[in-house]
Amino acid sequence: MTDSAPGQRLGVLGGTFDPPHYGHLALAEAARVQLGLALVLFAPAGDPPHKSGWPITPAHHRAAMVEAAVADNPGFALSRVDLDRSPPHYTVEMLALLQQEYPQAELFFLLGGDSLAQLLHWRDPAGIARRAHLAVMRRAGWEPDLRALEERVPGIGERVVWLDVPQLDISGTDLRRRVRHGLPLRYLVPPPVAEYIRRHHLYQTENLTTRRAR
Repeated sequence: MTDSAPGQRLGVLGGTFDPPHYGHLALAEAARVQLGLALVLFAPAGDPPHKSGWPITPAHHRAAMVEAAVADNPGFALSRVDLDRSPPHYTVEMLALLQQEYPQAELFFLLGGDSLAQLLHWRDPAGIARRAHLAVMRRAGWEPDLRALEERVPGIGERVVWLDVPQLDISGTDLRRRVRHGLPLRYLVPPPVAEYIRRHHLYQTENLTTRRAR
């Protein structure tokens, strides 16, 4: 169990991070400053249920890339909470484990407006809202139906905090495509991440390790 000061605020940013990019870092830094977070935990998903059957890079590479991406910011850290446990991996369970690891902390789960709009399709959205505030970055084209969310999860509106985050239209899918086509990653991912991808020959072909379907 990790000690945390009473009232300490921690951010949690989950995702496949395949690869981590400046969009992730901009969201984390905006949340860190605007919410006064002591630390933002980057928690790579071990076996994300919503991407069942999709090709995904092995976890040790994704964790190493996250470590490379956050190394120069003392306000960021890698969390292996989702990697070092058996599947399936659901957000509500990840947050419960982080509550055990940081029992004195107030958790803020960082997500985009698109994810908030789809939250009712996640495992136990009420449990997610109980365990963490929802720190939300607006996404163009996505307008969450807060009334519908409130009807299904009473009180969730009080748990939502909106963040002012620059709109960086960067996606892991496009970054992997760029690598396959020999296009540059400069100004899209941190240089240590680009170097890791080059050194380990990631994303060179379509034949990534494909997860089993569930």
